[in-house]
Amino acid sequence: MTANLGTNHPLYSPSTALLTDMYELTMIESALQAGTAYRQSVFELFARRLPGRRRYGVVAGTARALAALQEFRFTPAEISFLKEQQIVNDSTLEWLANFRFTGNIWGYPEGECYFPHSPILTVTGEFAQCVIIETLLLSILNYDSAVATAASRMTIAAHDRPCLEMGARRTHEQAAVAASRAAIIGGFAGTSNLEASRRYGIKPIGTAAHSFTLLHSSEPEAFAAQIASMGTNTTLLIDTYDVQQGVINAVQAAKNAGGHLGAVRLDSGDLVAQAFQVRSQLDALGATDTKITVTSDLDEYAIAALNVAPVNSYGVGSNVVTGSGHPSAQMVYKLVSRADAQGVMQDVAKKSKAKTSVGGLKVAGRLYDENGRATSEIVVSAPSREAGLSYLAKVGARPLQVPLVLAGEIASQWVSESALALATKQHLDSRAALPYAAWRLSEGEPGIPTEMIDLTIS
Repeated sequence: MTANLGTNHPLYSPSTALLTDMYELTMIESALQAGTAYRQSVFELFARRLPGRRRYGVVAGTARALAALQEFRFTPAEISFLKEQQIVNDSTLEWLANFRFTGNIWGYPEGECYFPHSPILTVTGEFAQCVIIETLLLSILNYDSAVATAASRMTIAAHDRPCLEMGARRTHEQAAVAASRAAIIGGFAGTSNLEASRRYGIKPIGTAAHSFTLLHSSEPEAFAAQIASMGTNTTLLIDTYDVQQGVINAVQAAKNAGGHLGAVRLDSGDLVAQAFQVRSQLDALGATDTKITVTSDLDEYAIAALNVAPVNSYGVGSNVVTGSGHPSAQMVYKLVSRADAQGVMQDVAKKSKAKTSVGGLKVAGRLYDENGRATSEIVVSAPSREAGLSYLAKVGARPLQVPLVLAGEIASQWVSESALALATKQHLDSRAALPYAAWRLSEGEPGIPTEMIDLTIS
């Protein structure tokens, strides 16, 4: 693959080959023995529905998935483990040792909004090569997209007031790094996680917790110590003891240092009422430029309620890193077409009750009205990508999928150091073009309908 992810690259990771389910390897073993492993196949990654009846989803994790795919190599260490555990036979181990993904992946750009049945990724190639990366792709996109979707809803609720990600202590340590990145795609402005800051160039944020105040003999002593170290532009946490006295102590500490206090933080209680009270106090004390930031188990609904209050920014922890109640985007990865014994492609589909899929290669586009607002998602089952694109052009729909991997080579822009900035802009542009109904936080129908078109029917 052409993209060069060295050990210092922010998306670099060691071998990812065992970040998978055992049945993917046993399926390959059986397919190799049956002579079907090399049949050309089309797999599709999509969501049947939006969790929580949300109005849209956000594609996130694409860059991380592509980087992980590049490191999907069965080195002697992985082969040794598989052999010791007798997972698959020797001929399959030989196939795995030589594995390199040489297929194609088309997909929605990272940051794009998606809807039910949107073909977020289309993976084509030999069956064995495509099926082995199922868990890798799903595990990354399901989590990152869930976080980015929650973050997007929160930044909608915040109405241009900055949201800051502070959830590292509420999830797995590596998930915390992924969550920070996904939150930025959803519109967040910074993270408390230093590894995420280092790896992805995200603005780091943070000052002090209640323990710092409790460490000192008094609140004024703690505030003076923090300002002496960080300057008067810092943020002082004012609700360790009494909020009203905390405001007085905070403003006085800044004055004693010869400056103006940057901000105060509220972390408990009735945040709406306290924000009004604190704003009134600050103004009366002459601290009219001092900002107010709030934390304490915020979600999109709490943020929306705080819109009436004089709050300048929000710190969000548990709810953003857990997808605000929906920690998975519930995406699936299904075989939709494969070659038969004669090499002729045949559409296939799962017919299980409540878990049906639609067969055939899909090409997706989006229609807009004269004001540039999205009106519908068009998903075309077509005999070829070219035929699907031709139909989209005919109806005036914007094609949504882009080439991510061609003949095993990753398109470098999707894993470059600018990939996060590109994804963030992609999302803001995509979200801005949705109709107002799609921005609602309440449960309901998808913001735009998905129209399924089948060009394979003669």
